[in-house]
Amino acid sequence: MHLDQIQSPEDIKNLSYEELTSLAHEIRESLINTVADRGGHLASNLGIVELTLAIHRVFDMPRDRIVFDVGHQSYVHKLLTGRARQFHTLRTFGGISGFPKKAESPYDSFETGHASTAISAALGMARARDFLHEDYQVIALVGDGALTGGMCYEAMNDAGSSGNHMIIILNDNEMSIAPNVGALSRHLTDIRISRGWSSAKKSVRTGLKKLPLIGHGLYNVVHTVKMMLKHAIIGEDFFETLGLHYFGPIDGYDIPALEKTLKRAREYDGPVLIHVLTTKGHGYDKAEEQPEHFHGVAPFYVETGDSKKASDLPSFGQVMAEELTMICERNPRIAAISAAMVGGTGLSILKARFPDRVLDVGIAEEHATTMAAGLAAGGMKPYFAVYASFFQRSYDQMIHDVCMQKWPVTFLLDRAGLSAHDGETHHGVFFLAELLPVPGMTVLAPRDLNELRQMIRFSETFEQPLAIAYGRDSILLEEYPYTSFTLGKWEALREGTDVTLLAVGSMVREALDTAALLSEKGISAGVINCSTVKPLDTDLLRAIADRPVVTMEEHVLLGGFGSTVETWYAQEEIAVRTLSFGIPDMYVQHGSRGKLLKYLGLLPEQMAQRIRVYLGTLHGVKKNDR
Repeated sequence: MHLDQIQSPEDIKNLSYEELTSLAHEIRESLINTVADRGGHLASNLGIVELTLAIHRVFDMPRDRIVFDVGHQSYVHKLLTGRARQFHTLRTFGGISGFPKKAESPYDSFETGHASTAISAALGMARARDFLHEDYQVIALVGDGALTGGMCYEAMNDAGSSGNHMIIILNDNEMSIAPNVGALSRHLTDIRISRGWSSAKKSVRTGLKKLPLIGHGLYNVVHTVKMMLKHAIIGEDFFETLGLHYFGPIDGYDIPALEKTLKRAREYDGPVLIHVLTTKGHGYDKAEEQPEHFHGVAPFYVETGDSKKASDLPSFGQVMAEELTMICERNPRIAAISAAMVGGTGLSILKARFPDRVLDVGIAEEHATTMAAGLAAGGMKPYFAVYASFFQRSYDQMIHDVCMQKWPVTFLLDRAGLSAHDGETHHGVFFLAELLPVPGMTVLAPRDLNELRQMIRFSETFEQPLAIAYGRDSILLEEYPYTSFTLGKWEALREGTDVTLLAVGSMVREALDTAALLSEKGISAGVINCSTVKPLDTDLLRAIADRPVVTMEEHVLLGGFGSTVETWYAQEEIAVRTLSFGIPDMYVQHGSRGKLLKYLGLLPEQMAQRIRVYLGTLHGVKKNDR
């Protein structure tokens, strides 16, 4: 069996189970080697190889439709749908996306990058099918971690009452990104360890092994079908209460049992939930031992599992957590909140020292934000550490529950800007447009790790809503030592008389490099670190109004920093020539930050050339004369 010969799911439907076992091994090798080279989501995909094989053998894709909840578990699906030969381009600029993409394949029926959405989307598809009197199956593949998100319950409640036929497959591996929390997680664990099941299992195991000659062999046979028997013994009714017909738990590595269950569910009239038990990282010992680390991983060495480090600098999240830990030593009011991203945001450092001060609420950003407001109302000083793209989900709660009531909640927005290889769903490029219009919100963006330290220290005594946004890639401007942070005051890093470059956060480094290139062409460019995005440093804006102003941000232009500066000048009736660099009105694909900056025209050499042309136009000079 050769994986790259599979062009569609039809190519696996006539394989024997022995051949499927060989194929599953080949798929795992491809997953491990590709992710080791390109980075990506490994553990979740290793865990669902057999389940994905069974789905594609039973259903008729792409006529039947599957929606992945958090599309990072779609790698096996991609390999089985004609993309095996391109799989080595995973997450590279112009290559295969790490998430489902409609433009990439007709087998990708819905694009998903954030959790808890698949059931809603699948129910919509099922209703459309029934409205239009069409005939196809709709499947939602959902991880147990996604069920910590409230949207899943809204969708299951609606699905159960609608009666529309659809299939929800619950991939229960006891872990999403970080270990699951909450009542549902405990409920699923109860299914695994229920007293009735455990007692019955123990009795069967003891009795069978006492049988002469055949005892141990018979026990092994019974052991392989125990997952199907378990439901009958423990009387599972949680999902039935929601109106979903329940099958399971099913062993996620028993392909015949999976196929039989999927066929039964396909014929059932109404919404069905199939509970499948898998192990995250299955088949690669390093990922099984460290499933959280290998959830989303940078390139690594297969033999050891060690990362191929691109930088010796600590991450922004690590620096944030170190400072917050020091504050916790002296301030009992401090509490940190995570939405299932304790490790990803750096809060594991704080949790190791103060486990009770880190509150992991699961994949529930809306709840996290309003709970933070409640903590503040009760006298605490809460910090919510969250990826900037995930923060979009809590916009309403940020406005009404935090800012309108002026509670001192600090939002720590990680991955602000381009999130590189994860692509459209993970780029944090809307945070300024979200935050700047909201009354009472203060917005900061550090130029490097040292400035972030100062901002975290400042936040301890700041008793108003606050957001601190920092990028994915670590930056340390050692040639510009940082001294202290003052709210509302910007930092002049380089003097200039011809033009002033106003840069936010991660773009300060690019602005300095751009100014150096302009200097080589005889253009004197000043560089300002605009670390306080709201409020603006209006005194400095007035002081530089005698020369053209260029803004630079790793953010959408519409509603961002540049448009805010332009609006302020217009309101003050100050005539200033302005030029803005940022992300146009588009969704940005995946790729390295360098590749994406070039694609967007944001590399220093590109910006320097455009500034030269712009200044030449203002002064009536042809660009070749500059």
